[in-house]
Amino acid sequence: MTNLTSLLVANRGEIAVRIFRTARDLGLATVAVHSDPDADALHVRTADAAVRLPGAAPADTYLRGDLIIKAALAAGADAVHPGYGFLSENADFARQVQDSGLTWIGPPPEAIEAMASKTRAKDLMRAAGVPLLDPVDPAAATSADLPLLLKAAAGGGGRGMRVVRDLDALEDALHAASAEAASAFGDGEVFAEPYVERGRHVEVQILADAHGTVWALGTRDCSLQRRHQKVIEEAPAPGLPDTLRERLHTAAVAAARAVSYRGAGTVEFLVTADGRPYFLEMNTRLQVEHPVTEAVFGLDLVALQLRVAEGAALPPSPPEPTGHAVEARLYAEDPAQDWRPQTGVLHTLDIPGRVRVDTGFTGGDSVGVHYDPMLAKVVAHAPTRAEAVRALAHALAGARIHGLTTNRELLVSSLRHPDFTAGQLDTGFYDRHLTTLAGTAPDAGTAALAAALAEAAPTPDASLAARLGGWRNLRSQPQTRRYTTGGTEYEVQYHPVDHPGVRVLAAERHLVTLEVDGIRRMFHVKRNSNNTEVYVDSPLGSHTLTPVPRFPDPQDRTEPGSLLAPMPGTVVRVAEGLTVGTPVTAGQPLLWLEAMKMEHRILAPASGTLTALHAVTGQQVEFGALLAVVQEEPLS
Repeated sequence: MTNLTSLLVANRGEIAVRIFRTARDLGLATVAVHSDPDADALHVRTADAAVRLPGAAPADTYLRGDLIIKAALAAGADAVHPGYGFLSENADFARQVQDSGLTWIGPPPEAIEAMASKTRAKDLMRAAGVPLLDPVDPAAATSADLPLLLKAAAGGGGRGMRVVRDLDALEDALHAASAEAASAFGDGEVFAEPYVERGRHVEVQILADAHGTVWALGTRDCSLQRRHQKVIEEAPAPGLPDTLRERLHTAAVAAARAVSYRGAGTVEFLVTADGRPYFLEMNTRLQVEHPVTEAVFGLDLVALQLRVAEGAALPPSPPEPTGHAVEARLYAEDPAQDWRPQTGVLHTLDIPGRVRVDTGFTGGDSVGVHYDPMLAKVVAHAPTRAEAVRALAHALAGARIHGLTTNRELLVSSLRHPDFTAGQLDTGFYDRHLTTLAGTAPDAGTAALAAALAEAAPTPDASLAARLGGWRNLRSQPQTRRYTTGGTEYEVQYHPVDHPGVRVLAAERHLVTLEVDGIRRMFHVKRNSNNTEVYVDSPLGSHTLTPVPRFPDPQDRTEPGSLLAPMPGTVVRVAEGLTVGTPVTAGQPLLWLEAMKMEHRILAPASGTLTALHAVTGQQVEFGALLAVVQEEPLS
């Protein structure tokens, strides 16, 4: 048995915070590492000690295994936990940790290596009797093989993945998938297999010790995915027959034993509409969605990882599961702008209710450009699935999230969609429903009215004469305020008491009480520090309103046809042959910008001629930077 005393987490954000929480409960000292942008991040503030990794980009910081090991030794840590992402599935890093005399909180490097390539892993699983989809040779593919799914052999997170429904598009899709995989993982290998329409993504959490015990900790359904990235996960996977559950458990245990696994891991399967399971991959690390399994089994998987690493033996069988758990991933992204990641200050993050919130942020923290834009994981656990889903939706609907646009409305709408509540889940859910689920919260006009009334309300220290005078002026002559939200402008003319269908019961600077169509509702109003945004939260929804200045600044106007950087990032590609004077067509991709682990296409806004090109490959650009200008062709 090894007796650990101090733990370094080779990661950042919510997973580092979550691991530190368990480490403290077990009496371990904690050590954080951080990049320069993360110098004051929550995971740094949470740890007992922190070591700087100079730089900002992951390649210079959280992917520098040599610097992380040096940090662990310098800080007196005796173990390293990789979390997920970054170096968590890097066999060489695991070996280097062990060679340095540190304890690796993860599976043996040989197991990581065996599962690192999806193509090699499938060969191992086939030999172990785990069910698999037959591979397809892209060079010999015919129309009978369509649709095809192209996947990167290394890595995950949807990078290097394409669905091909037309043979004519296969060659370009292969090139794009390979290029993206090479950029993301340093390995451009791509393979093809049949794409299963309306399949379900079901996975099994496993936990193994060094004494021959392997637990299969139930199933999770992760079918609700957008761009091949999970959005909502739950345990147990609903609606599976007992025979199928048992088959999945058996296959997962066989996969773990095939590579002499130790620690926590996940075996992922694709389940067809007629109930046939096929192995997808094995994640040799802790999963983002592990909290739903913890809730259902009443376990702390991080604590078990640490105990297994110390050499402890698991009991012969796990505890019995109880109830149902659902997790939603809250992201800083704008649905109105093709779900572009958002950066900036998160002024408020307050999620009420009896839910678990795993986050790497608190109010006032900044969300930067270099890392994944997930703000939090919100988890509800209840005796039944219906109760858990309802509790999670209610908590998210009542959350106050100020400063950044998020996918909150998508999450709430998804959880309340009749297909989801009925357990009718498959990976095509968002293909069918995204446009109807991603709309803005209703009743922005009433929110704008509440914001205007709050703005006009006197401050608490205003004199009685000023209060009465102000209200008299408002009653005799309506005031006008204008706000924009979701691309729509709202003009509000208001008195403090009389509005069609609305009765003003109280109006203070931060709280307005209105009776709307006979129903009393409270509107919480908050302004950011420089008064450029107003946040209104109520049972009718949440809105971020931008006050429209009475006299717009002429300097805010931009030359027509200008392409501005929608976020800070790196120019990773310029369209081949694109130079000043090149004719372009509306919607044509001109540039590719990488930010927050995703590539974003910059499209020509209209057909015309490129009259300026300021972007070059490898260039770092700030938000709003002028990238190019397209002069639109006049209509003939």
